[in-house]
Amino acid sequence: MLPADHPRKASLDVRHRLVNGFRKGLVAEAGLIAHGRGEAFDYLLGEKTTVGAKKSEEAAAALLLLAEKPAISVNGNAAALCAREIAELARAVEAKVEVNLFYRTVEREKRIASELRKAGCGRVYGVGAKPRTVKGLKSSRRLVDEALWRSDVVLVMLEDGDRTESLVGMGKKVIAVDLNPLSRTSRKAHVTVVDNLVRALPNITKYAKKMRKAGRSRLDAVAKGFDNKRNLALMEKLARKGL
Repeated sequence: MLPADHPRKASLDVRHRLVNGFRKGLVAEAGLIAHGRGEAFDYLLGEKTTVGAKKSEEAAAALLLLAEKPAISVNGNAAALCAREIAELARAVEAKVEVNLFYRTVEREKRIASELRKAGCGRVYGVGAKPRTVKGLKSSRRLVDEALWRSDVVLVMLEDGDRTESLVGMGKKVIAVDLNPLSRTSRKAHVTVVDNLVRALPNITKYAKKMRKAGRSRLDAVAKGFDNKRNLALMEKLARKGL
């Protein structure tokens, strides 16, 4: 039997949560495949939070605290894996939470929103009719509610590159959580956290709580001092060492 702190045990727990989310109607079939791709990169990185990941998580926290209207965009995988952690981060940085799906059905939106509310999110945007459309996107992810539309900083998780690029094109600062340092999402985001979502969100929350009373100059220094391109190169190097 694996010890409680063994990284493989944590990985098995994540799979259980994801499969349970699929059975509850939160996760799309394609979401299971997408998770497998990310898990492969996590394995290469040693299934642990690296120094580079910690730096990006601190920068992400600073950027969210600097935002006037931060938003957290949630898909089915994220809700199944980290509903409680999403709620905790939203409270820490006073962010609005919005459901945004590639494989969209209103029923799925309602189930995800219910899961998030039960976890403590309060109001959840993005269920049912969407009043706004993101230009340049053809998928259902182009349809957004007021939280994402009015945001200046957006945290996207387990993302697709098209939407990241479009959100950046709208003038928004984008924070991405993506285990693949080579993806278009990773390269287009302003801050990319190359870490497993179940570790990344608690870490971002921890940094946010630590810096919540810091002055704007301190937060600016942390955010502007982070070089996403350089950090991605470091994460790629670490992943290649894991081959």
